[in-house]
This record gives sequence, structure tokens and C-alpha cells, in this order.
Amino acid sequence: MWLNTLLLALRSIRRNLMRSFLTILGIVIGVSAVITMVTVGNGATLSVQNQIAGLGTNLLQIRPGQRMGSPGGGGAPSFREADAIAIRSQVSGLLAVAAEGRTSATIVADGRNWGSSVIGSTNDWLVTGNWKLSEGRSFSDDEERGGASVCLVGQTIQRELFSGNSALGAFIRVKQITCEVIGVLASKGQGAFGNDQDDVVLVPLHTLQRRITGNLRINTLLVSMVDGADPERVKATLTELLRERRKLAEADEDNFNVLDTKQLGETFASTTKVMTMLLGAVAAVSLLVGGIGIMNIMLVSVTERTREIGLRLAIGALEGEVLLQFLIEAVVLSALGGLIGIVLATGASIGLARLMDVPYVFNVGVNLLSFVFSAAIGVLFGYVPARRAARLDPIEALRHE
Repeated sequence: MWLNTLLLALRSIRRNLMRSFLTILGIVIGVSAVITMVTVGNGATLSVQNQIAGLGTNLLQIRPGQRMGSPGGGGAPSFREADAIAIRSQVSGLLAVAAEGRTSATIVADGRNWGSSVIGSTNDWLVTGNWKLSEGRSFSDDEERGGASVCLVGQTIQRELFSGNSALGAFIRVKQITCEVIGVLASKGQGAFGNDQDDVVLVPLHTLQRRITGNLRINTLLVSMVDGADPERVKATLTELLRERRKLAEADEDNFNVLDTKQLGETFASTTKVMTMLLGAVAAVSLLVGGIGIMNIMLVSVTERTREIGLRLAIGALEGEVLLQFLIEAVVLSALGGLIGIVLATGASIGLARLMDVPYVFNVGVNLLSFVFSAAIGVLFGYVPARRAARLDPIEALRHE
């Protein structure tokens, strides 16, 4: 009975292919929209998490100022190299501590110039930021202590000033000094805030302070924790130590802020997930519209086939068989729309992921749930027309014109 009923339903759909296609169009659009929104949203979430992770391993960024992002640190005093030394010696559970000075400068080499960020720090900066070297070496202890005229450059500097050729061993001019390129940083691409992380020149901290900026200011302290360290305990210890070193009274507010990049990543990820769910919910409305379309066309089909239904009932077909036939037609239509929607969504998701430069994340659960939901739409909106067909009076149905 099930096989015969399914064959009858398929024949009925095939007799009206164009109408059947237009009927399932709402389901196709709804399923493809939901899957595309969720898939691209998941890819964006993963991209943000990867970019935040690229800032460093278990990283704490400490900046002067009472509010994150306040211009010039809000008048708060900057840090000193001694603060980094004190943190390294007095706080446990740390992997590396780097004092970072930063300025902007025009870099000149081989008759070309390029505006870039110049960072002064130590080899610990490479550890805190998960930086690798594609060529060359890092600073020696003597170069760090003496403020030698050496530097490491990012891939963007190598591309713009050396046409993609190796910059290792070349000399570049940074403001008033000429320094030798002793290493090239491996590419990290775009940062979490849209910045080009490879557009950077790294020099020893003392080189930046004595020969480029002429001051001892430290813009940021970078603190990388060991795996398994309690970030809350480390932040509490850091805060207590820096308050003591900056001579803050008990009633004074902190004139510095500590940013946990892991928490920042979780905040960004939760925000994008909420937006993904919202967009998915909006797209799911079209599934309901598609279901209403199926109900409408099934009611029309019942009216058109009233005499056929009456004949089947008159020769002994049970109400349940008629109900099942029309219900299967509705489910087949909605399930077929779901399958087509999944195929379209896969292509659209891959295209949008490439366009937006985010990873494509195939989610089996979302695709399966969308297909099941589309089939359930057929059951939900196909039941009323099917019930109406099953309850027709055979005599009245046969008289229908």
C-alpha cells in the first residue's frame, strides 16, 4: 500500500511539473537561506576566533589609561621597561613578557618607500604574538642590550620594498637610522581589527627608544601565560603589582587596563553567533511562507481531483489511504524543495565564504535539520488538504463538475 500510494503521489506531481516547481520554490528559498546564513555565520565566527588567537597564546595586553581605546591613554603615565622586568620576576605562571614601543615611520629601501609601523621590543615579543621566522634569525642578547641597528620585517615590507624578493641581509632606512634586515617574519595576514599584521618592522626596544623616538615610553606590556594558568589569578597579581609600582592609593582607580584576548575572542564569537541565529530565524520565515504555498496548492489539487477521489472511495479505497496519498504528495514536494535548497545553499555558502575571505564550515547538523524541518512543513501544511480529501462523500464527489 505504501509503495502504491507513493507511486500515485509521484505521478500526480509529474503531471503538473511547473506547478509543482513553483509550489516548492518557497521551501527551496527558505532552506537555502537558512543554511547559507548559518554556514557563513559559522565561518565568520571561526575567522574571528582564528584572528584573535593570532594575537598571541593566552595573551594579556596591558595599556595605560582607565578605558580601553582612550586617546593617549587618557593622560595616564606610560609604562617603563622596568615594569616588564618586575612582572617577569614577580608574577608566576608566565611564558613571556614583552615591553612594546611603537611608532609610525616611512621605510626606505632600493629607491622605494613605504609607510609602516615600527615596533621596538625583545625576542619575547615573538613568543607573545605567536610569530615565526620564515628566514633569518631573531635578536641576540648583545643586540638587544646595545640597541643595535638590526631589524626583522614582515611579509608586506618585503613585498612592497623588495618586489617579493628576499629582504634578508638587505639594509633599510627607518627615519634617521639604517638597519640590517636579519630576519623575515612569517605571514599572519589580516588581524582581528582589520589591520595588516605583516606590515611591520621590529627593532630592539633600546634601538627604538634611543635612536628613533628619543623617549622611554612603552605603549603596551604583552604578557603570555603558560598553558593551564589561571588568568583571573594572573590578572589579579598583575593589577596589584602595577598599582604598587604606579603608586596608586587604595581609593584610586586603575590608570591602566588589562585585556584578555581569549575573553575578547569569546565575546566576538558570541556576538557573531547571536547575529547568525537572528539571520537564520529571519530566513526561516520563508519556510513558513513555502508551507502556506504547499497548503494552498494541495487544496486546489483536492478540488481539481474531486471526481478521482470519489471514484477511489466508491470502489473501496479507505479514508486512510486517500489521506496518506495527499499527505505523501505534500511531504514529497517539501522534501524535494529541501534537497534542492541544500544543494543551492552549498554553492552559495562556498561562494560567499570566498568572497568574504572566511572559512567554509560544513555543518551536517544544520543541513540535516533543515531537510527534516522542510519535510515536517509538508506534514504540517499538507494534513488539512489531505484530511479534507479523505472526508469527501463519494456520491457528492462523483457528482462534482
